[in-house]
Amino acid sequence: MSADEPTSTPRTVVVTGASSGLGYFAAEQLAAAGHRVVLACRSADRSETAARSIRERVLGADLAQVRVDLADLDSVRAGAAALRALGPIDALVNNAGVVGSSAYQATAQGFELQFGTNHLGHFAWTALLLPMLEETAGRVVHLGSISHRWAWLDRTDPTASRPYVNYLQYARSKLAVMLFGFELAQRLADAGSRVSSVVAHPGLAIDALTPERPDIVPVSGTPAWVAAGEQLWAQGKDTGAHPLVYAAVGDDVHSGEYWGPGGWMQLRGQPVVVPAKPRAHDRTVAARLWAASERCTGVSLDLPTTAMSAALRRIDRDDDHL
Repeated sequence: MSADEPTSTPRTVVVTGASSGLGYFAAEQLAAAGHRVVLACRSADRSETAARSIRERVLGADLAQVRVDLADLDSVRAGAAALRALGPIDALVNNAGVVGSSAYQATAQGFELQFGTNHLGHFAWTALLLPMLEETAGRVVHLGSISHRWAWLDRTDPTASRPYVNYLQYARSKLAVMLFGFELAQRLADAGSRVSSVVAHPGLAIDALTPERPDIVPVSGTPAWVAAGEQLWAQGKDTGAHPLVYAAVGDDVHSGEYWGPGGWMQLRGQPVVVPAKPRAHDRTVAARLWAASERCTGVSLDLPTTAMSAALRRIDRDDDHL
């Protein structure tokens, strides 16, 4: 099945950050495949621009819009409440994020901006919407990154952001996203839940290889000979969105999987199941991160599962040896 080929059943898919980049192309491709798409964006104006662009390309596109700023937990709560009023949902594509911040910046609640947006905002968003996904046996797709390969989280304080290094903090935030995504899959399974949790990443998706979308993706000024070379090791954000789309609606996707490009070093290519670094599956660190995320956001992600007590026992056991 290609990324834009309809699945057997049309679904309602919520895409955060759908007004630009990967999120926009994921929304466009999902709409083209016959799914209802909820554009969950920070800016109402940019969301409307994205919706107009999709409708110009997809006749009869079924779209809705919800405002949410993942860098503000109050907005996350309000956005989740607005989404609940729209009716059933089948999948969350947790795409929105901050990529790079040369100087230290903070979210509305005072957390480092990249970690607070990319992980904490989506942690709260997922926790608040999980009951809706339980009703539909839905799916959560977490946007991972190849950058997790060079990141580690502090085992005693997984939310630590010092010393602040721009690229390193982005990588930490994405490792946190992946730890949460894989741990959520484990706990959902232990709880006997029908909800699935999947991680996906776009490879190296760059603007220079991305098709133009007026007011969303500008015309690339990259010379043709340069773009031809870049195509050997990178791809456009339209192709980079394919693993996200497939992870959201593919019929042969299973909880706990990691989807990404199948080419060299996972940098480009069509979506396949790919390996992640073992640190992204470290359940002791994941349990610490989960507990810290609940404290930071004030949102509990409660699952009736023996995995929680097992994770806490692992923490206690590790604490005895620190």
